[in-house]
Amino acid sequence: MATNEDLFLRARGRTFTGLTEDEQKDWNGPFCFIQAADPQLGLMKSWRVGDCDGGGDEWEDEVQLTGQAVEAVNKLRPRPRFMVLCGDLVHAMPGNEYREAQERDLKEALKGIDQDIPLVFVSGNHDLGNTPTPQTVELYRQRWGDDYFSFWVGGVLFLVLNSQLFFDGSACPELKDSQEAWLEEQLQSAAQASCRHIVVFQHIPLYLHSPDEEDDYFNLQRVVRERLIQQFRQAGVKAVFSGHYHRNAGGLHNGLDMVVSSAIGCQLGTDAHGMRVVVVTEDQVVHRYYSLDQLNENGMDEDLKKLLA
Repeated sequence: MATNEDLFLRARGRTFTGLTEDEQKDWNGPFCFIQAADPQLGLMKSWRVGDCDGGGDEWEDEVQLTGQAVEAVNKLRPRPRFMVLCGDLVHAMPGNEYREAQERDLKEALKGIDQDIPLVFVSGNHDLGNTPTPQTVELYRQRWGDDYFSFWVGGVLFLVLNSQLFFDGSACPELKDSQEAWLEEQLQSAAQASCRHIVVFQHIPLYLHSPDEEDDYFNLQRVVRERLIQQFRQAGVKAVFSGHYHRNAGGLHNGLDMVVSSAIGCQLGTDAHGMRVVVVTEDQVVHRYYSLDQLNENGMDEDLKKLLA
């Protein structure tokens, strides 16, 4: 069993300590990883009783579902190179009375993950607050690691972003500016690094269905979205993976795949509790959403396995 020290690796220097060895910058053949989102301990009870602004005083269902997700990931062969959780780790906002207990129970539920499968954490609006402050960002960093950073796996550059700074960075403009400068530097460096692919993880999607859709709680504002899309396309970003919507959505537009995955936890639509298996080949980033039951009982489909052979 992995210890907390082994499991919850901290990102420092804007890189992830477990996956930054120089040899990871070279293409070593196809691999897979798991993308999940929104375990959001406490939301299921809050949603049932119609009090989503509350912190949620019960979260046994989400703990059970997270345990089911861990079990499914551990069974997968070939073994995933890592698992990324794209935000809203818990439902209780910073300062809420249930926050500490929800974080503790989520970490406990995740401790069963295979020690050879690193966990990568992405910050969501419930992790930082809808309008993050320097204090809430620092609290998140202390509990889960940096809110934005990069890492390499097998010749692929992965960028983890704090989408809440894009959505509303008004209370921490210096942090917002720092991330944007860092992102531009990373994208420029990637052009010189001969990486096989560039993949982005963030909580809030750029868009749900189309780049020209109207602003919504569940997407980034159009003026921000358009700027990021232009940056990503110029740099050759292959895919952006997100959560937040608690439903599957997204779409491929002009070579950029916006992947919106439904939740491990509370569902707001008709999708099942689940996760996404992502297979990275020399030429493609292929992904498929599975229910937790599907993945536990059957594993990944044979056509995905063939891509990994």
